[in-house]
Amino acid sequence: MGQNIITNILLYLQIAVVLVLSILTIITLSNLKYLRRLRSYKFSATWPRISVLVPARNEEENIGKCVSSLLKQDYPDFQLIVLDDNSNDKTWEILQEFARRDDRLKIIKGKPLPDDWLGKHWACHQLFEEADGELLLFVDADTIHEPDMLKYAASAMYEENASLISVLPQQIVISWSELLSIPAFYLGMLCGVPLGLTRLQRNPLLFACLGQFLMFRREAYVAAGGYASVRQNIVDDLAIGRRIHSMGLCYRLLDGHKLIYCRMYNTFEQVWKGLTKSTFATFDFNPFFITSIYLLIILIFLSPPVILLSSYAFHNLPVVMLITAGIALLLIIIIWIISNLRFHFPLYLVLIYPASVTFMVIIAMASMVLTIQGKATWKGRNMPRFVKL
Repeated sequence: MGQNIITNILLYLQIAVVLVLSILTIITLSNLKYLRRLRSYKFSATWPRISVLVPARNEEENIGKCVSSLLKQDYPDFQLIVLDDNSNDKTWEILQEFARRDDRLKIIKGKPLPDDWLGKHWACHQLFEEADGELLLFVDADTIHEPDMLKYAASAMYEENASLISVLPQQIVISWSELLSIPAFYLGMLCGVPLGLTRLQRNPLLFACLGQFLMFRREAYVAAGGYASVRQNIVDDLAIGRRIHSMGLCYRLLDGHKLIYCRMYNTFEQVWKGLTKSTFATFDFNPFFITSIYLLIILIFLSPPVILLSSYAFHNLPVVMLITAGIALLLIIIIWIISNLRFHFPLYLVLIYPASVTFMVIIAMASMVLTIQGKATWKGRNMPRFVKL
């Protein structure tokens, strides 16, 4: 009797998993339409002045490639400003060398960090104070850009009549920690955020952006309060983006394939610190919320293969349960294949997706614990424990 109850519960759970995965598959397919490639826009007839703003802290390995690619932009009216955020490596010396060779580059030494600001936010605020462009483009120092990137970005802003666009760079993933985390992060946005609904309503939970590339209209940035309004929020990109979105202004998430490249993290330590500093904050520092979501992720993505593998040990599992779990696993594989194809990640990663999901669950739980303990750090600075979105 007890075994039958457990079997029935597992069967009903798998049916629920299939229903949820069906919805996620529909979202994934619809997002292929709504997540436009930046390259798909036709060039605009006018070119507004753009301020390209780059905060840099301890970026000696990346800043040269980033600045070089930005100075090669085929755009008639832009300024490039890079701020060295109190680096203790050779970032400033590299910037000085570029500035000596090209007077289009303006470099700034960052002021000391105030107590009530986070580092990148303070750097971006100082950059804004030096900018005079109609469009403000904040890009990370580890990004690399094709020469026509600015033309496509400005064209997208005007064709969409957008106040903010966030562009997903084409991610370069090499180490196993990157391969297990970055594709899963992108998949989460592709299947978890219905971009069509985002355009119709203002629910902050149905919003996604990435701070590696944020382009604002100046008036929208000022109206939203800029980085000063989110000065202690770890996930500044989500926080400031949601402010723009909640004001009823137009926002678009776009795909930067073949225009913008980024290797987000180079080592396991960077992956660990980078994701543990921000994951808990993404869930508004709510332990119940993040725990519930990741329990659902475990149920949805890990229970189907576990049940199918268990059939070898428990030969009396109902056929209907195995069929349901098989359908669920097929939908999972379809979602992962679509995402990896769209974002140009290796297809073989689909075969080890359970390891990727497990890794991301561990990171999420570690993010919650480390943040609550005040031990989450990034680039030598401690992250605040709780700042609501």
